[in-house]
Amino acid sequence: MLAVYSNPRWLSVVRGAVERLTETLGFPAVQCRSITRAVDEALTNIVRHSYGNRLGEPIALYFRRAQRSQLGEVESGLAILLCDRGSAASLNKLQGRPFEQIRPGELGLHLIRQAMDTVEFTRKGLTNQLRLVKYFAQASDAP
Repeated sequence: MLAVYSNPRWLSVVRGAVERLTETLGFPAVQCRSITRAVDEALTNIVRHSYGNRLGEPIALYFRRAQRSQLGEVESGLAILLCDRGSAASLNKLQGRPFEQIRPGELGLHLIRQAMDTVEFTRKGLTNQLRLVKYFAQASDAP
């Protein structure tokens, strides 16, 4: 678990931690960067939208190994859960705009969805939860 606050200063700390974690777990360099960017975008969205740019609000990140059964094989990966106690997000806004309608600064959700295999948003009580999962590529998928 990593506990930070809604402040842009914390973004570089989290980026460094996520990058090292994904490297240690054995993700390829390209995926390490995309996972790190996805978490960075998610945190930025929490600060901007959930907390309305208020500084000092709590954000918790939980990291654990993930597994799923896919086509008779077990795949493993990394699950990241980001939790905040800000405003409830509108599910319509979490869908994002069609790519051709995006304006500058609105690529965050697309980058997150492109980088991760699973992106799930839930609200439990007063807590927003964003679950991001990335699985290791199968050897047969490798170039």
